[in-house]
Amino acid sequence: MSGLLARLARTRAVVRGAILVERLWPLVLPLVVVASLFLSLAWFGVFRFLPDWARLGLLALLAIAALASLWPLRLFRMPVASEVDRRIERANLLEHAPVSVQSDRLAGSGDGDAFASALWREHQKRMAERLSRLHGDLPQTSVPERDPWGLRAVAALLFVTALAYSTGPYGGRIADAFQPPARTDVAPARIDAWVTPPPYTGRAPIYLTADANRERRDFAVPQSSTVAVRVSGGSGEEALSFIDAGGAERAIEPEGGADPAGGALRFSETLTGAGTVSLSDGGREVERWQFSVVPDTPPEIRFTEEPRRAVNGALELAYEIEDDYGAVGAEALFARPEPNPDAQPLYEAPEMPLSLPRRGNRDGMAAKTSRDLREHPWAGLPVDLTLSARDAAEQTGESETRTFVLPQRPFTNPLAQALIEQRRILALDKNQQPRVLALMDAVLMWPEETFDEPSHFLLISAARSRLGAADRDETLRAVVDELWEIALIIEDGDLTAAERRLRQAQEALRQALEDGASDEEIERLMDELRTAMQEFLREFAERAMQNQDFAEGQEGQTMSQSDLERMLDQIEDLAKSGARDQAQDLLSQLENMMNNLQAGRPQQGQGGGQQSEMRQQMDRLGEIMRRQQELMNETFRLDQQQRGQQGQQGQQGQQGQQGQGGQGQGMSPEELTEALRGLQEGQGALRGDLQSLMEGLEGLGIQPGEGFGEAGEAMEGAEGALGEGQGERAVGEQGRALEALRRGAQDMMSQMQQAMRGQQGEGQQGGRQDRAGRDPLGRPRATTGPDFGDSVDVPDEIDTQRAREILEAIRRRLGDALSPELEREYLERLLDIQ
Repeated sequence: MSGLLARLARTRAVVRGAILVERLWPLVLPLVVVASLFLSLAWFGVFRFLPDWARLGLLALLAIAALASLWPLRLFRMPVASEVDRRIERANLLEHAPVSVQSDRLAGSGDGDAFASALWREHQKRMAERLSRLHGDLPQTSVPERDPWGLRAVAALLFVTALAYSTGPYGGRIADAFQPPARTDVAPARIDAWVTPPPYTGRAPIYLTADANRERRDFAVPQSSTVAVRVSGGSGEEALSFIDAGGAERAIEPEGGADPAGGALRFSETLTGAGTVSLSDGGREVERWQFSVVPDTPPEIRFTEEPRRAVNGALELAYEIEDDYGAVGAEALFARPEPNPDAQPLYEAPEMPLSLPRRGNRDGMAAKTSRDLREHPWAGLPVDLTLSARDAAEQTGESETRTFVLPQRPFTNPLAQALIEQRRILALDKNQQPRVLALMDAVLMWPEETFDEPSHFLLISAARSRLGAADRDETLRAVVDELWEIALIIEDGDLTAAERRLRQAQEALRQALEDGASDEEIERLMDELRTAMQEFLREFAERAMQNQDFAEGQEGQTMSQSDLERMLDQIEDLAKSGARDQAQDLLSQLENMMNNLQAGRPQQGQGGGQQSEMRQQMDRLGEIMRRQQELMNETFRLDQQQRGQQGQQGQQGQQGQQGQGGQGQGMSPEELTEALRGLQEGQGALRGDLQSLMEGLEGLGIQPGEGFGEAGEAMEGAEGALGEGQGERAVGEQGRALEALRRGAQDMMSQMQQAMRGQQGEGQQGGRQDRAGRDPLGRPRATTGPDFGDSVDVPDEIDTQRAREILEAIRRRLGDALSPELEREYLERLLDIQ
């Protein structure tokens, strides 16, 4: 019985604790939530960053909430024994109150009633037997009913997170709520502002906050320039706005939001019109910049010469392109003047991209482009030509329209002429297919009388079969292309294949230079060009050996293999070093050379006698200029020798052999004087030769220019200076004479060319008369006159090496990860060579 009472006592204690929790927890929970919020705010460091008034206000609010949470505690009461017993009986599903029976007393009977006492004890005993397995139950609070959304879990989660955060280096402390934050001095804000023009303008950025621009407030910038402002270490309340010319103000939002990482604000705005950019801090204006926008005008393109046929039959266009910052593209637009509305052409208008004027070109905006369009079906037909140019802002400009006949390839073989004619008819209108078939059948009807070569009959028969089976535009275009190839084979044989391959290689290289291809691609295309050049020259030589008249027509128009290889090497070096424009110019020279070679044919009635005399005069002039150059070099060397001896009087210098051209080393003063006297005589003889040349030119009807007169005066001055032993003055006069000779030679060449054109008549095409006295490249021959400086200025080895070193230095700097962003953008623009 004693053990039963002990278990009952323990059960009552457990149940009493459960009841206490049920009654006390709902009343204490508000206070716990307020305390957890306080600790969470403190551990997160909120009190550390709040100003004093906000910190104290938050503490007061929490204190009021804590006091308010204590008010429900007045309703708390302790559980009594009867409540505990009833909770046990209810938890164990006991009937007839067996737990309370154990502590109850018999009422209404004295101690003398033994039967009632025995009956009561028996009743307690029987009830006690039901208490052998008593247990309590868990507390059941009313919190879930009061907080059905479980918001109390938010406070708990926040508390745990703040506790973990407080252990880190940025965690706060409870004491932060009761002490003011440490005072820190605010550093003045750093303001950086700059304007970046569009990359295609080539203009450098303008730093508005630089010392040179501190007092300046008005700036003229290109259209679509970007103004950027960066504020570091400020209050965070800085704002940027744009005020247009009408006075309307518009706020410019900072990049990355108003509170970016790193504590710096950056603003950016594209200027499309004039206005003012204002930077303010808390309503107070800090900086102001006023901008006027320079509009980007559309490009202008115009013809400088009439479209004409080049020496090899290609279409040659001369034009000028003018734009604010340079055009980025140009093309020739072709159209038929009176197209047949019922026709169904197989080909569109020919495409002809135009070369752009090279920056720094001494001809300014002038440019030339030639392209062989003779293979196009429109060749030989009247066309309307309009030039179109485009700038980087996608603005376009067009020239006036010129109407002319598109150059075509002349065919002398009647069979080739017939094929080309039917090819053109089919290409212009596919509905003419039956007619072309009928004409081809007529050509094939009598092969013995029509064809000289059996292979030609087989080629045309195969083309006729394919044309008869063609039912789509693609197959019809294939037949048209095949007819062109057959006509070329009939007309010229196999040489045209080499010409075509060379032209394709040149065009591929030109396109790669315009598109900014990689060095590996340039190297591959150069190998293809070298191979095509060798094949062309080999077949060209074979043709010259077979045709004596053709070989005579090419006399004096050959270049050595080493010259060609040197030109190809220069093109490759210029392209790899970044001088793409100069590489394109040199490639154009190479094409002109090939055009002159292909166009070289003997001509009748060219006045060979007078031209021979003119060529002799040009040879004499070239010899005079060569001798004048040698005299100047020798005078300079002797003058240096004379100066060296004057600076070393009384000293014995030991000098070794200096090789060829070093005779002046070790000369005595008497020998130097004698050498200068010899140069004086040579200068006088050269002046006499110049006078004789001028008389010979007058006999040919060519008036010597002022340059020859100035050259004679300079030669006379040099002669006198040499006689007086004044080498330095003599060198100056000789240089002036050489420059005057070049001017006079250029004037003489112009007069000779005009005379030759007059002899050749107006009916000839191709401009072959302009090649008189020039090599296939179009430059003056070494034996027929000097170079007047009108060829492309190709950089020498030193310039090329310097360009490579500069490019390597830029690439190394660009690869530096520590380079500022503005510097990297500038270096990228330097590498983007146009």
